[in-house]
Amino acid sequence: MRLESRVYRPTEFLFLHGRKKQKYLQKQKMFPLRTKIEYPLGYFLMKVVKKIVGCINQNCIPWMQYSDFKNILMKKIFLSLFSLAVFGLQAQTDHTSFLNAIDANAAQYGTIAQTIWGYAEMGYQETKSSALLQETLAAEGFVIEKGIAGIPTAFSATYGTDGPVIAILGEYDALPGLSQKNLPYKVDNNTRAGHGCGHHLFGTASAAAAIAVKNYLKETGKAGTVKFFGCPAEEGGSGKVYMTRAGLFDDADVALHWHPNNKNAANPGAALANKSAKFRFYGRSAHAAAAPEQGRSALDGVESMNYMVNMMREHIPSSARIHYVITRGGEAPNVVPDFAEVYYYARHNRRDVVIDIFDRIVNTAKGAALGTGTTMDFEMIGGTHELLPNDVLQELMHKSLSQIGGFDYTSKENEFAKRIAETLEKPLNMAFVSGVEPYDPNALPMGSTDVGDVSFTVPTAGMGAATWVPGTPAHSWQAVATGGTTIGNKGMLVAAKTLALTAFKLLDNPKIMKEAHAEFLEKRGVDFKYIPLLGDRSPALDYRN
Repeated sequence: MRLESRVYRPTEFLFLHGRKKQKYLQKQKMFPLRTKIEYPLGYFLMKVVKKIVGCINQNCIPWMQYSDFKNILMKKIFLSLFSLAVFGLQAQTDHTSFLNAIDANAAQYGTIAQTIWGYAEMGYQETKSSALLQETLAAEGFVIEKGIAGIPTAFSATYGTDGPVIAILGEYDALPGLSQKNLPYKVDNNTRAGHGCGHHLFGTASAAAAIAVKNYLKETGKAGTVKFFGCPAEEGGSGKVYMTRAGLFDDADVALHWHPNNKNAANPGAALANKSAKFRFYGRSAHAAAAPEQGRSALDGVESMNYMVNMMREHIPSSARIHYVITRGGEAPNVVPDFAEVYYYARHNRRDVVIDIFDRIVNTAKGAALGTGTTMDFEMIGGTHELLPNDVLQELMHKSLSQIGGFDYTSKENEFAKRIAETLEKPLNMAFVSGVEPYDPNALPMGSTDVGDVSFTVPTAGMGAATWVPGTPAHSWQAVATGGTTIGNKGMLVAAKTLALTAFKLLDNPKIMKEAHAEFLEKRGVDFKYIPLLGDRSPALDYRN
């Protein structure tokens, strides 16, 4: 574990002089809450010591005017309080052994992650991946509840029965069409899917963090409960939306998560709200040459819809995003297709804008069906809220990540990274692999995540770890390849330790959770009512079929 800079405990501050003292005071102006938050007991005792010393020096008690008695009393009081402060701080802030335990089990966690990488199971089909994580947590004494929210591959793993509840989110679904070996050039792995978003690392690191928090609770005797949530189908299936709708996060005090990335960062940038659906057109088949007048092409319906949506792009906010892919378009050119399907996403950083855009997309589908003599229906597949950032938690997460720090590549890893960088046509910049990106409170939203719905239920914070070669985009063969190597495993450990350290600090000082909750209520609104964007439909368990 690397520390970016020396952080003095409050008792040490009493002995600082000259430049060291000035440097410390300057840091406190930049981070005024650091001492109070990270060392609450020491901060309190330091203030007590200062009060007593001040009182003695000012002779506020009559019999203290005798200098010998004053000096003896002063020394005894100071030494007693100093000893108490030191022992209290050691008990309160010594997280090193618990973080070292994560490193000690690096080989085990790496094996779990790479096993899930090999499974490459898509959304709601993660049977083996979910089972492996369940077995890992059950072996550590967690109580497992399977099939939650009506989803066979969703589960929770709980340790503890009292105190604040810290939820840790884990994912493990792969993406279709991204089959790739863990090599620095494009080569098929002969699977239907690949971990192009690194969720094999996501689920494993979160489980490792939950185990570390369990050990911390067990050995320190602190009040608290850690709850790991196995969340399937993040990629378009909105697994956490159904879990949120079922009230599974209602009793949590905070929720912590992370995501694989090409850098180490913990900024509060919100994610985009999203609505997705499959539009299905039904026509009438006929011989395309001998009897075309008797046919009604379902594919014409899809193409007409796509044309109208593409014209609509000019008249929506520039920050909105619309994507589609034709999933079914017929089987043979000489047969008028009687069925066709197109899969649509709409995104924006405000869900009300997404709802409006999606309604307009539905109207283009209706018009396309009318114009082509076909019929149409659609199935909601996913719908997620934008992410609600929590500055109190996010700043704490960034401080934890900065304390953990980054990592260096071996010569073999560096050679692999250089070859990946060549395929990206980008220079290899290792600054935020070996280090951490500076905190940016104005980071822009990019993709979407069903963590957004969780963030409107409970104060939530996340971070990203450098599991991919710098410059690598998510959902690429390069991300799949790197995630299947030791580079991915190293980044995963950074995430596990950062989540764990953040949880330790929250358990050390529950006041932070109260501050986070106050901010949460202010931003969300006390009268907020959660309405899922996907309505009341049941989980789309077959959306990847």
